[in-house]
Amino acid sequence: MLKALIFDVDGTLADTESAHRAAFNQAFAEIGLEWHWDEPLYTRLLHISGGKERIAHYWKEMHPDVREIDGMALQETVNRLHELKTAAYSEAVQGGAVQLRPGVLSLMSEAHAQGLQLAIATTTSPVNIAALLRRALGSDWRLNFSAIGDASTAPVKKPHPQVYLQTLEAMHLPPDACIAFEDSWNGLQAACAAGLATVITPTQYTADHDFASAMRIVPDLTFVDLPRLRAWHAEFLC
Repeated sequence: MLKALIFDVDGTLADTESAHRAAFNQAFAEIGLEWHWDEPLYTRLLHISGGKERIAHYWKEMHPDVREIDGMALQETVNRLHELKTAAYSEAVQGGAVQLRPGVLSLMSEAHAQGLQLAIATTTSPVNIAALLRRALGSDWRLNFSAIGDASTAPVKKPHPQVYLQTLEAMHLPPDACIAFEDSWNGLQAACAAGLATVITPTQYTADHDFASAMRIVPDLTFVDLPRLRAWHAEFLC
């Protein structure tokens, strides 16, 4: 029996990546780096989970001669860039730059009405989650979720299943009682490794990812309701 829905955040609950990309570029400019992540470059970098990890990966691409002795200075710069980027992203979200994707609120409301648990399993930071969901759901947004797994609780990023395993444990549910919602290959691999049937809603940044192991791929959640999810889930488990 289906008992819970588990949502990724960036790209899944909301199409956030354009706002994230703009925030990264603002952070680079603030510290005087002549970097600019255009859409094709950022699409490639999204294969790396985690903002800090993405910055460090690109830094090493640009400076392959960086030595281990420089590691501490590099990490300090990465941390500073990420702080500036997070602040810029939060400001953009508060200004209305990001909205929840079609069908998300309707499905959450239906799930609540029928007694299903809702959870979040993401590799983004708690600050980013709060910025998005406070605006979309109100100041008491946390009350909508039985469990929240994020970068602070699960430091091993997707495609590793750590965040999903922690979320399942927090809800005291087996994976076959839940459905995960993702938008990327990394997210799908993490969910599948935790044993979760997964619905994929791609974005412009992830449309070319391999989603062969997904339970279903849909443009968004506009026409996805609980009867349909239950039917897909039962078929998938068979």
